[in-house]
Amino acid sequence: MGTAKLARRCLAVLAGSLMAGALLSAPSGAAVAAASETAGGTGPHEAGYVTEWRLREHTVYRPLELPDDEQLPVVAWGNGACRADGTWFENILTEFASHGFLVIANGRPGGSGSTDAEMLTEALDWAESANTRLFSEYRGRIDTDRIAVMGQSCGGLETYEVADDPRITTTVIWNSGMFSDRDPDRLSHLHAPVAYFTGGPDDIAYGNALNDWRDLPDGLPAFMGHLDVGHYGTFAEPDGGEYGRVGTAWLKWHLKDDAEAAEQFVGQDCGLCVDPEWDVDQKNL
Repeated sequence: MGTAKLARRCLAVLAGSLMAGALLSAPSGAAVAAASETAGGTGPHEAGYVTEWRLREHTVYRPLELPDDEQLPVVAWGNGACRADGTWFENILTEFASHGFLVIANGRPGGSGSTDAEMLTEALDWAESANTRLFSEYRGRIDTDRIAVMGQSCGGLETYEVADDPRITTTVIWNSGMFSDRDPDRLSHLHAPVAYFTGGPDDIAYGNALNDWRDLPDGLPAFMGHLDVGHYGTFAEPDGGEYGRVGTAWLKWHLKDDAEAAEQFVGQDCGLCVDPEWDVDQKNL
């Protein structure tokens, strides 16, 4: 996926300075935290983030008390600008975790530097190991058969790079898309249902996402939603704002077989289809 790697580097340069002023970042002192001091989310679980010594370059969002009666599907997350700060998207990732997902973000809390697509794979490998390792607090508590990989902007391009992983149940691209559409087969490695969420025509990745939508493999289930919020989305709003609501519904549908959540995306009269704030398209749903 050389094209994706080149595009990721270019987008990191372009988006890095823009994103810095748009999203809330965590204080640098959080880098060694065992758990977040504040917890939140609108779901049934009080959620926050922890750090794991076996996964030193990531931040793990989870219900603070691991439930005994349900396994947690896995969500691997790539940050905008490929920035290695695992708390840069804290609001929306905490929201996901509060609904019973184990969310693993690239980068340490308050970290610096750059990430790469391999870190998403490392997150999945760690989840599988933690679920089976003797004396692990996660032993038997992770649903490693239900996995989403997603990312924003540059993190979306990282997501593309690992999208051929057979473990992936669904792929989600936020405010992102390939820079070049010269190769109509560049997305042939996508195998799992995919969702695109953009910030509308003012989103710098809007046109790129539309090009990718056009060239998706035949028969691949796909949803595209545009909300006029620009490239920065609603990530920094409490609980991730509208992106948090919609992203949670997508995860519930694909990772928890939630029929009510599916109604947001399926059919001509789907929830987002009739919402005047959203402009949507569907394929093979």
